[in-house]
Amino acid sequence: MRDKFLLWGAIILVVAWSVAFLIRADWWIPVLLTIVYAIGIYNITQSKHAILRNFPVLGYFRYFFESISPEMQQYFIERETDGKPFPRNQRSAVYRRAKNLSDTVPFGTQLEVNHRKYEGIKHSIYAKSPMEELPRVWVGGEQCSQPYHASLFNISAMSFGALSDRAQISLNRGAKKGNFYHNTGEGGISPHHLEGGDLCWQIGTGYFGCRDEEGKFNPELFKKYSTLPNVKMIEIKLSQGAKPGHGGVLPAVKNTPEIAKIRHVTAGMTIISPPSHTSFSDAAGLLRFVQQLRELSGGKPVGFKLCIGDTKEFEDICVQMNVLKIYPDFITIDGAEGGTGAAPPEFSDGVGMPLEPALIFVNRTLNNYNLRSKLRVIASGKVLTSLDILRAIAMGADMCNNARGFMFSLGCIQALRCNNNMCPTGVATQDKMLIKGLDVTDKAERVYHFHKNTLHTCNELIAAAGRSSYEEVDATMFMRGDEFDHLADLYFPDILGNVKQKAKY
Repeated sequence: MRDKFLLWGAIILVVAWSVAFLIRADWWIPVLLTIVYAIGIYNITQSKHAILRNFPVLGYFRYFFESISPEMQQYFIERETDGKPFPRNQRSAVYRRAKNLSDTVPFGTQLEVNHRKYEGIKHSIYAKSPMEELPRVWVGGEQCSQPYHASLFNISAMSFGALSDRAQISLNRGAKKGNFYHNTGEGGISPHHLEGGDLCWQIGTGYFGCRDEEGKFNPELFKKYSTLPNVKMIEIKLSQGAKPGHGGVLPAVKNTPEIAKIRHVTAGMTIISPPSHTSFSDAAGLLRFVQQLRELSGGKPVGFKLCIGDTKEFEDICVQMNVLKIYPDFITIDGAEGGTGAAPPEFSDGVGMPLEPALIFVNRTLNNYNLRSKLRVIASGKVLTSLDILRAIAMGADMCNNARGFMFSLGCIQALRCNNNMCPTGVATQDKMLIKGLDVTDKAERVYHFHKNTLHTCNELIAAAGRSSYEEVDATMFMRGDEFDHLADLYFPDILGNVKQKAKY
């Protein structure tokens, strides 16, 4: 192709310029062809892209179509039940609830209900009327002097930096109206978090917002912000589902002077959080750090967040709780399927325990060490729908956090541009032009409605199952497709044995 381009390109240029000189018109055509030919010559001589060297100019089409591949997939190929990480039907349900529109669907389910992966709720013929009041949970154990009455469903950790200023303002205003909390993420408390909504301040390994010049924990700065009336809970982030064991990443393009000032770092640099904390290095140190933060904050609920990996490490934490008599007020369990931020694919796809087995393990372990009644367990990791919330509760959670659902309520279209500052909806970007498209007043209302309508559907589901309260939600409410397979075996016994017997003769 390279040789053909050189030969035919030269011939076409000679013809084009000859015709232009003869008729003395349309000079733009040979000029344009000359520019294209020059680009082709450059493609042939450069050494970075083999496609362009072998297919001059034409190779650009390959890169163009690759750049719009997610959009092509979403708009022209994807079915209602397709799409990763969230299928179109789930995203559509969030959009409708956020806009306070009817979330009903026509003509029956599109799911394969006889598939082994199908999961549903066992309804009761003695269904009850749904509760009108949205569920709430007290957070704060015996060592906490300022317990917090939290909503069952809250905004999970998303930092200012990962999300835009208008996105954070919208989330916080929506949280204020709906009376639920907004997790700051590990990027510190920004002015955009202080719109009146309740906050759960997350302290990550970088100690952003409460760090000294060397990047170590600063007790004075922590006390200054943790005693703000908006801050209701403090969460120590040990690891997250998107990249457990790997530090958080703020790309340089997103590290604006405003963000750098809030985080106490240098602007314009890629900021990588350490993979682990410098304030402690073992289970006992973690619990003493919990106690320190609780004292500095004036007795507010303090807990930690982690994605379960080596189960022995969690068991060691439980052992030390009983030895030291220091108990966190809550533990947030993040599943390996969770995460809004950028992460290497090997970490996103192959590190950490999924949420469901993690919740079962944590719940059983806490019970084994007689700790379950002393703290709350919060589920975080792809908990998007009302069914997801109830499933998490059935597996042992007291409450749930969600990030990407609330991003959808802000207008996120799952464009998969979160990591390159090119989010087209102005949600996960620091590009001022893109951010202008996000209307705070409208999006705050959508955040509020998504939360309210999701919990209202939760109330309807437990009523349909004949349950009166969330304390009655357990695994017996649910049925799965693999149970149907077993049931089918009972009613339709294997008759191939007869065929095998006849084949011998």
